[in-house]
Order: sequence, then structure tokens, then C-alpha cells
Amino acid sequence: MNIETSSGKPPLVIIAGPTASGKSALALALSRLVPATIINADASQVYADLRILSARPFPDEEAQAPHRLFGHIDGAESCSAAHWAKDAKTAITEAHKGGRLPVLVGGTGLYLRTLLDGIAPIPEIDPAIRQSVRALDVALAYARLADVDADAASRLNPNDTTRIARALEVALSTGKPLSVWQDVKMGGLSPSVSVSAMILLPPRDWLRARCDARFDAMLENGAMEEVQALLARRLDANLPVMRAIGVREIAAMISDPSCRAVMAEAAKAATRQFAKRQYTWFRNQSPAAWERSEGQLDDSLINDLAIKLRNTTLTR
Repeated sequence: MNIETSSGKPPLVIIAGPTASGKSALALALSRLVPATIINADASQVYADLRILSARPFPDEEAQAPHRLFGHIDGAESCSAAHWAKDAKTAITEAHKGGRLPVLVGGTGLYLRTLLDGIAPIPEIDPAIRQSVRALDVALAYARLADVDADAASRLNPNDTTRIARALEVALSTGKPLSVWQDVKMGGLSPSVSVSAMILLPPRDWLRARCDARFDAMLENGAMEEVQALLARRLDANLPVMRAIGVREIAAMISDPSCRAVMAEAAKAATRQFAKRQYTWFRNQSPAAWERSEGQLDDSLINDLAIKLRNTTLTR
């Protein structure tokens, strides 16, 4: 395949949307039309410990095309958007060098934005400040943030431990609010590639039903054992892998089997809410030029969208 587009820039395909919307199926369909490397852009699927709960592609699916950045991070680590973007750039470059079409697949908008637009040049945080901030109760951290960066505090949920701590440590360590740093971005990939994107926004009722069915399937396919193995590692409860949807709920099931039905419904509700937030983000925050598909994915629509992506990508 000629990976040069009419613009002279190498192509990059993005397939994005909420969880359970059919992104992986579309990526595989595209890979059957053109030599492709499928690159993960989902914040949960990067972790090796979460194959089932993150709905990573099955081994037989991964065998159909090269897959990159799936399960490549140990759960004891925290993968930032900047870390992922660096790894994604490497995977994209390798795909181009091998004459393959890189296809980013995922639902983490922050990852995609960081890769394409770049990151803020925030200096290294003073370790002592980081340690003191991370030791604060979230209510105290939020109150302190309101004093030093009222704008950030007004935009954050008072219970969002991770983002509150990040905004506070940046303000205290650099003397500037996080928003000031975020106004300047460096290292974005957008100018050097020709992007073709497809955002999947299927009917909400269909998506909610898919979320519920997917969690039931996870329980049948080993999610309990996956969480049991994760709990045995005794990792920090604040790590992303421990806060993934389903981990807390299944841990409760393991501790008290009588609450299985209640916790299963809680996990389904959390998944539906997460999908709703993703749906809203991609509808409103992704570039207007990115094509949207609002159909209910079936084999026919998947095939049509794959053909459209192939044709759009290779004629640019």
C-alpha cells in the first residue's frame, strides 16, 4: 500500500466513540481492506491486568492484524496521556515505515487530543510538593485549590481526587495556574499527518443495552478471576487500574457473594454513565471535520463505514 496521501503526508485513521459502540469491529473490518496496524487509544485497555474488564480484543481478533499498546502497561504503574502519546507516536511511525495504515481505536478523548494537539510544557513537579498534595484529603485539597487556582476549582468535581491533586501540585510547584500552562501546547502530531476519523455515536438505547450485555459477558468470561488476581497484588487503591469500572463492584461480590446482583447492577449503571459522558464529549468536543456515524452497528454498516474510511484515507 502507498501510505502517502495526496497531501504528501502519511495517513492516520481514528476510530473513536463511547464504550461498546463497535469501534474494534470497525477497525478489524478496515484491516481486512488495507494492511493496517491497530493502535489502542483507550485508557483502561493499556493495562495488562484488565484484559476482560476493559474489553480488550480477544486473542483471535488480535491475530487478524498487528495490535499495539494493548495491555502494555503493568497495573502497578499509572499511564498518563503524555506517556501514551509518546508510545503512540512510536507505534504510528513503525506502522508507516512498515507500509501499514495506523488505525487509532479508543474512547479516551484526552489521549487523542494530547497526541494530535500536543502537551503543555509543564516543568517537573517538586517531589516534596507532590507528596504533600497527594497526602491531603480530597476536601482539603479542593479548598486549597480554590485559594490558589479558583478557575481550576470551578471546573472540577470536588470529589475528583486525581485532577484536583494535579491542578494543585502544578499551581504550588510552578507558581502558575494549570490553565496558563495548558494554553501553550507542544509536540502535537496533527501538522505531520493526514487524519481521517470516524466517530461512532449509535442510538443511545442500543448503546445502553450493549453496555449491560457486555458486563454480563465479562462475568461469564472470567472477570471475577481477573479481579481476584488484581486484588492479590495489593496495589494502591488510587491507581487507575484499581479505579477501573467494575473492579470495586466485583471486589464486593468476591467479598460477599450475596450482593452479586446489586453490585452487577451498580457496575452496569457506572458503565452506562461513563458511555454517556464519552458520547457527549465526542459529539461536542471532537473536531467538526471528523465524520460521525449515528447508525446502529451491524455487519452491513460496519462494512460500509470500513469502505468509506479506506476510500477517504487513500484519496486524501
